[in-house]
Amino acid sequence: MHDIRFIRENPEAFDSGLKKRNLAPLSAELLEVDKRRRAAISGSETLQAKRKALSQQIGIAKRKGEPAETLMAEVAALEESLKAGEAEAARLDEELTHRLEVLPNLPADDVPQGIDEHGNVEIRRFGNQRNFSFQPKDHVAIGEALGEMDFAQAAKISGSRFVFLKGRLARLERAITQFMLDLHTEVNGYTEIDPPMLVKDAAVYGVGQLPKFAEDMFRTDNGFWLIPTAEVSLTNLVNDMVLDEKDLPLRFTAFTPCFRSEAGAAGKDTRGMIRQHQFPKVELVSIATPEQSEAEHQRMTAAAEEVLKRLGLAYRTLTLCSGDMGFSARKTYDLEVWLPGQNAYREISSCSNCGDFQARRMAARYRPKEGKGTRFLHTLNGSGLAVGRTLVAILENYQNEDGSVTVPEALRPYMRGVDLIPAPPARK
Repeated sequence: MHDIRFIRENPEAFDSGLKKRNLAPLSAELLEVDKRRRAAISGSETLQAKRKALSQQIGIAKRKGEPAETLMAEVAALEESLKAGEAEAARLDEELTHRLEVLPNLPADDVPQGIDEHGNVEIRRFGNQRNFSFQPKDHVAIGEALGEMDFAQAAKISGSRFVFLKGRLARLERAITQFMLDLHTEVNGYTEIDPPMLVKDAAVYGVGQLPKFAEDMFRTDNGFWLIPTAEVSLTNLVNDMVLDEKDLPLRFTAFTPCFRSEAGAAGKDTRGMIRQHQFPKVELVSIATPEQSEAEHQRMTAAAEEVLKRLGLAYRTLTLCSGDMGFSARKTYDLEVWLPGQNAYREISSCSNCGDFQARRMAARYRPKEGKGTRFLHTLNGSGLAVGRTLVAILENYQNEDGSVTVPEALRPYMRGVDLIPAPPARK
């Protein structure tokens, strides 16, 4: 949520940020609504003061035994004007809120200008793409040949964009999850949380999913939302709270299934596990002061990268351009893992610094060590990583010509020492 006081004091900077987001300038329109809202509030306050003064005069007159009918009639007339003024102030406040709550966060100064993913800037690469002595298959061909990835049966009971993982692949996915959680809690200093996966309107509003992105989520018929990511639950751990600066930063991690309608992705990535309605993910969330948030952003991105490094997966890190960032982000780093079955790098993590954008929507504050009052927190979130896509990357990068899949060394302790998922015996 944007601060109208910032817009009032920095209209050109606000419009410049919107322009970087490829949006038209809006400060003049917003400030006109704000001007009328403040005038209505001021008018109501004037009427309230006048009513108070008249009420005091009525009290004095009654104590003196003097007639007060004229004063009482004047108060009654003021009541009608006051109700109208307060209603107008409330209406304008609601209008301003509705206009502000659908506007995205302003990009940080060092975010590259761009319209879509073509404007993203690669900043580093890790690892070498594997040279195969055979034509590598994609994860669907590998998983179905193993007999442990079943899209057809999932489609019968749930529709498209669902999958059954069976046997060794189900266990491998569980091993990936456990490996990630252990790394983030034991090495990277995150506290593991088991959060709710059904949340109320206020929770999804707080992180910026509502009101603009309702169609991207699933809602129950009794008013709950299925979380599109654990970011929703984890960030809302500080909803309507005031923390002490000495306790910051806070770092949370959680493994959850995530649920997305993919309403805006019709016809995109329909094959396989890349884009599903239900998918597992390990999420990272940090709650920090404004002074800590940039370093925390770098730290979170490094934590996500470490997962890929330990799994021996080639990846690249990009700074997203202004036109490709998420709604609540002021700056985002994407990690893209190499998938030989697609001959392309594909997103496996996004790590975003949201500044105080979400904290304003959630009324999440902290008390500085020095000075009076409170300040808004900064919130950050990232995938550490998308578990399903990590499984995809392992299957494609560790596949062997005979159809077997080598288990990465980092995962073998979680697979009870198994180092190979053998191919099924050849049919006679």
